[in-house]
Amino acid sequence: MNVSVPASPSPRSVWAGVQLERITVGWMTLEAVVAFGAGLVAHSLLLTAFGLDSVIELISGGVLLWRLTLQANGACLTRVEVAERRAAWVVAGALGLLCLYILVSSGVGLVRHTHPATSIPGIALALLAVVGMPLLAWRKRVLARQLNSAALRGDAACSLTCAYMAAALLIGLLLTGLFSWWWADSLGALALLLFLVPEAREALAGARAGKAACACGEDDCTD
Repeated sequence: MNVSVPASPSPRSVWAGVQLERITVGWMTLEAVVAFGAGLVAHSLLLTAFGLDSVIELISGGVLLWRLTLQANGACLTRVEVAERRAAWVVAGALGLLCLYILVSSGVGLVRHTHPATSIPGIALALLAVVGMPLLAWRKRVLARQLNSAALRGDAACSLTCAYMAAALLIGLLLTGLFSWWWADSLGALALLLFLVPEAREALAGARAGKAACACGEDDCTD
């Protein structure tokens, strides 16, 4: 499904899209730093994996921000296509490696009975993502309809996926902290694969087709 941008999209709508992507990039940067740092301190595979996925989403959001900014400034989008294709392969490869990392690390953690520490920053981060990401996804979908943008619609799906992953993260961290269920961290990380594997497959399919790097269930990310 190829969706083209309207000949004369509303400048206000385009700039609104830019602002949403700036929020997304800023949040993903904070999310990656907090989750990855807290994961290392607490020895939590679940938090570390969430942080690594945030880095991948940051790459995707950054490409879309660049594209929308060029459009808002009236520039030709042709020169962005090469960067989008390269980013698509980077994201697809990174997601594949992340899935492998979670699978292997979770297996090792379960065998060795790894006991992660309780992470208050991780719980707070997950709570914020569970509340904020669905609201951000809803706004992106509304704006995507106004701009007729498949790329922004795909990024909205990414934001919603982030909320699901945050919910899985929150459950795993609470089970570990409240009941000292050491295995909840590794099982929670494995649960993330329910979201990451489809993302990786969509990203790989998009990269092969030369599409933009915004997977998460959308068939086409080309504006």
